[in-house]
Amino acid sequence: MRATSSVIVGRVAETGLLSNALDTASRRSGRAVFFVGDAGIGKSRLAGECAYRAYGRGMPVLRGRATSTGLVVPFRPLIEALSSRFRAAGTPSDPELDPYRPALARLVPEWRQGSAPGYPETVVELAEALLRLLSVLGQEHGCVILLEDLHDSDTETIAVVEYVVDNVADLPVLLLGTLRPEPGAALDLVRSAERRQVATVRELAPLGDADVREMTASCLEAAPDEVPRATHERLAGRAGGNPYLVEVLLADLLDSGQLRRAGDRWEEHANPDASVPTGVVRSWSRRLDRFDEPVRELLLCAATLGSRFSVTVLQTVTSFDDRTLFSHLRSAVEANIIAPDGADPDRYTFRHALTAEALVASLAPAERAATARRAALSLAAIEHELGDEQRQLMATLQLAGGDRHGAARQFAGVGRRMLAAGASGSAVILLERARSLAHESDLRGITESLAVAHAEAGELDTALALTAELPPVPPRSDASEQRGETHIRIAWAAVMAERVDEAAGQIRTARGMLGTAVGPELEAALDVVDGHLALLPGHAGHGQQERAQDAARRAAAVAEERSLPVVACQAWQLLALLSRERGFDEADACLERMLAVSEQHALPVWRVEALVRLGANTFMRTGDPARLETARTAAQSLGALVPTQTVDGLLAMNAVMRGEWDGAHEIIERSVAASARVRNLGAHRYLLLASATLAAHRGRRRDLDRAMARFRRAGGEESLLVPLQLGLCRAFAALLEEDRAGALADLDASLAWELEHPSFFYLSGRYGLRPLLRTLDGRGGRAELEAILESPGADLAWNQLFLRLADGVLHGRAGDADRAARAVGAALGDAAAFPLARHLGLRLVAGAALAEGWGEPVGWLRASEEYFYGAGIQPVAAACRAALRQAGASVGQHRGGWDRIPAPLRTSGVTPREYEVFVLLAERPGNQQIARRLSISPRTVEKHMASLLSKTGRSDRAALCEFSAECAAERD
Repeated sequence: MRATSSVIVGRVAETGLLSNALDTASRRSGRAVFFVGDAGIGKSRLAGECAYRAYGRGMPVLRGRATSTGLVVPFRPLIEALSSRFRAAGTPSDPELDPYRPALARLVPEWRQGSAPGYPETVVELAEALLRLLSVLGQEHGCVILLEDLHDSDTETIAVVEYVVDNVADLPVLLLGTLRPEPGAALDLVRSAERRQVATVRELAPLGDADVREMTASCLEAAPDEVPRATHERLAGRAGGNPYLVEVLLADLLDSGQLRRAGDRWEEHANPDASVPTGVVRSWSRRLDRFDEPVRELLLCAATLGSRFSVTVLQTVTSFDDRTLFSHLRSAVEANIIAPDGADPDRYTFRHALTAEALVASLAPAERAATARRAALSLAAIEHELGDEQRQLMATLQLAGGDRHGAARQFAGVGRRMLAAGASGSAVILLERARSLAHESDLRGITESLAVAHAEAGELDTALALTAELPPVPPRSDASEQRGETHIRIAWAAVMAERVDEAAGQIRTARGMLGTAVGPELEAALDVVDGHLALLPGHAGHGQQERAQDAARRAAAVAEERSLPVVACQAWQLLALLSRERGFDEADACLERMLAVSEQHALPVWRVEALVRLGANTFMRTGDPARLETARTAAQSLGALVPTQTVDGLLAMNAVMRGEWDGAHEIIERSVAASARVRNLGAHRYLLLASATLAAHRGRRRDLDRAMARFRRAGGEESLLVPLQLGLCRAFAALLEEDRAGALADLDASLAWELEHPSFFYLSGRYGLRPLLRTLDGRGGRAELEAILESPGADLAWNQLFLRLADGVLHGRAGDADRAARAVGAALGDAAAFPLARHLGLRLVAGAALAEGWGEPVGWLRASEEYFYGAGIQPVAAACRAALRQAGASVGQHRGGWDRIPAPLRTSGVTPREYEVFVLLAERPGNQQIARRLSISPRTVEKHMASLLSKTGRSDRAALCEFSAECAAERD
């Protein structure tokens, strides 16, 4: 008889919690639940019960477990969870997952074929991809992901779990995790999530006496009152309410014959003074003694390998042939000690982690060490065939066998390979383990690698402290070159974190370490880091850009000569950025070279970077987004979420400028939330700015204020986007409210900011809109315009529109009507892609053309009035009508416009002109402000106000303004 319970006892509250969580997940209200408790307390039983109930509801279940062997395998529980689902149900083919398949390929082997290799997705990108996958799997009935033994998880898995916990609330997903209350990253995550109220945490208490009796009865397939009193007291007293220990101790009683069935009842035949097991270790020792010696040897070797073990490794250690090995494994399975691992056909697992621990503990220390040494030697014989997981196992066995230094070298080797693969968190764990065991001769190299791992994991202060502890090395030696490379890598991490002083200090240290005889490869790497450092805020100064350019050119030349493709791409990227101030042709030439190097050396990440930057330059020069779309496709094919979001920001702004407002809104909505979740702050800010600019270019002040508040909260007003915020967003909002003075003030502020903070943005108005407005008000002249036309910013199609209009105004003012008209004609011909800017430009120059008698201002005003009326931007449309009347031209009435008025207002008799006033009331302006924005008299505003009060039945102006705000909210 197997002493296992078929029912869960004593966990009514916990099973109720699971039922509720499954209900809410099926209704697209996600939840994270964690069960915390000691080994054997029943966490896995509850996870199994959750899976059973989920299957009954038709919910997909993904189940994975961390390894309890101490081996560090990035994403192990997640890989197992996805495999457990897809092995049975196949991989999903939903098109929605297409952008995420390359990132998920790290977890789903079936998606690795045909995907471009080499993109080192961040943990957060991978977590976002997993979240999208779970959302797709749960779109019909909800989805459950079970992750067990998180206390044994790698840091990368914990980071993914944290991201899912923080973002699962609005998705049809239940995340259930189990862990022991052991100090570590997993417990820290759970406690933090509980404090932030984004997860439900339950600590499992021991079973009470009644529950132990009920569980014992279930194991014996008897009624609770049929359990012998002595048996109950023995189990309740020795198991401490731990369900697993109850089963183990009960199994020992059954196996030893101390508890047996007599007819229709159970009897215990134990002598109270007899020698009986006093704990789990003695219990398992007794059970082992009942097996044949080969089976006992197999189980002890398997337990030495861990609670989950590879059949291949076990065969290597035991030297059993296939027939003998699987015969012994069957015996252990039939004894209910081990079971095949459903997630991996090469693995078996002990029924509980405590089982393996108890079996190992049953050995005498000397025998335990000898078993571990024998296993380690067996693995060492095939070391060349071992993967990183097996090498960690070998290190663990070496340590158990007393070979600390050999274990340190194995841990360090695996840690360095994980660092090279981008798993810096796991690398830190392994290198720290190696450092604590290393021989003095290995300590320096391991510490250097550990410092780099900490730096690349974002723990720069720890990295700097480690380098400060390093002993000096002889100059001009292999050791000094390795130390110099360490400082260069930490300097790059400091540059990426914008830690200017620390980066500069690491560069100085590296140069001092390497001396004047530094090799060209390291010199090139130093130049690239030094060049990027020169551009950081707080480090820029006189001549810094020239210094950065010189460094980048040297690095590019050496990298090309020495075949250092990554350094070459870094250098060409920096040169392209620096070259933009001399023109886009030179910048594009650098990027084309970067693209060629990346394609020649199969560097997909750098290829995407080159395509994105080339696309951005083309978009700025011509307004054509085609090359950006190509870059986005390339980024998507890699599963590169961060570059994809960066391109989406540029595409959204391009769509705003082209007047494709619905398309811009769609792009922003698909990426703005995801960019915040993956902490892609640069793209997130740009998308928020695109959202604000969209509102500004549509003349929607309330939407603009809300968008600007979001931009501000994201730190946008402390970023390099400030010139665009002022010149492309706020200045246009002012112009569409007919506030030229306000627009010019914003443009002046943008220029002042750029002069204090040199940047490479050319859409801030400095090279287009500002010169036009200064020309119109008489402050700008031919000399100012000619100077701007010499700048690279004048090459942008967007800016050329305004510069050519300014040129036309200056020619008209000089009496050359033909040249003025040709300049405006040229501006209009090149600006077809930018309808709002085109019609706003016509509105702006029409006044000067009317006053000075050149061009076709009446036709321009009529075209602009039609455009702005159709776009719902009433202040400019009204200003155009007023200018037409002032010019003595006829003004056609818009008999339409009724469809814009909400039905309740339309049935109350509100007219289109009254509705224009009503819409503005949401902002609570005065009559004078309304008059200026609609280009009507204050007296007309008063008449419309009186009519609106009467038709809407509102008692006063405040109530009418409140009603307008309510209608605006409904429109939004």
